[in-house]
Amino acid sequence: MRNLIRLNDFSRDDVLRIFQIADDVLLGKYKKYLEGKTIVMFFPASSIRTRVTFEKGIHLLGGQSILFAPETLNKKEDIRDVIGYLNNWADGLIVRHKDIGLLDKIADYARVPVINGMTDINHPCEMMADMYALSKNRRDFTTDEFLFAGAAGNIGYAWKEASDLMGFSLVQCCPNGYEIEGLQTYNDLYDAISDKDIICTDSVISDNLEEFRHYQVTLELMKRAKKDAILNPCPPFYRGEEVSDEVINSPYFAGYDFKKCLMEIQQAIVIFCMQEEMKGV
Repeated sequence: MRNLIRLNDFSRDDVLRIFQIADDVLLGKYKKYLEGKTIVMFFPASSIRTRVTFEKGIHLLGGQSILFAPETLNKKEDIRDVIGYLNNWADGLIVRHKDIGLLDKIADYARVPVINGMTDINHPCEMMADMYALSKNRRDFTTDEFLFAGAAGNIGYAWKEASDLMGFSLVQCCPNGYEIEGLQTYNDLYDAISDKDIICTDSVISDNLEEFRHYQVTLELMKRAKKDAILNPCPPFYRGEEVSDEVINSPYFAGYDFKKCLMEIQQAIVIFCMQEEMKGV
């Protein structure tokens, strides 16, 4: 049994093993892997991509998912008691909650795998899916130069987790006061984007739009990146804010299909985390 709370809970070899499992899922293997198994999920109503792909992925593996709002965990009952009872019936837990400390507590008491569906400081499944997609359309994404254009937040921190684990180069571009500790930071997007391979963005909260008005990735700016560069905006992205409408309509945009593998990667994560428990089943 393995948990995925932070990307660095895994090794580089673990990530590559998950990529191989995803390949096998795409070949039709593991079809009944979760037959008779129940995965309890905690997701807000606003979650679309991560929730849809987890639910459908579990169903296609032959399992059952039961959904609760994350607020269900914010109650007077001690979390050790909540999980103590769920251990009787759940075969896995997938939790999207702001507080990663709560996920750590859940993992302390759970006798089944716990998978992080997103917190305020990271998003490991999203990163795993993006790296898998890159592994399919780049010669070796770990040798690419990445730029994260955006403020310190869960997506930026998640890219740093991925960079630390896989060893690729990552720099940030943002106004002063929004830096991610441990990353080289640029204040000028014109300079930062020069000769980069992969440009990643995150949405800007409404209160910060004025400060980030000079940090929008446009088609003209993308022309300063490498010739075969990819723009990978984290959804939900907002045309006219962190990215221009024109650049999203250009060949630089990674495209909607870039996220298509999110389902297979999340299936692979569930399989990988449950493999020890399922031996002999």
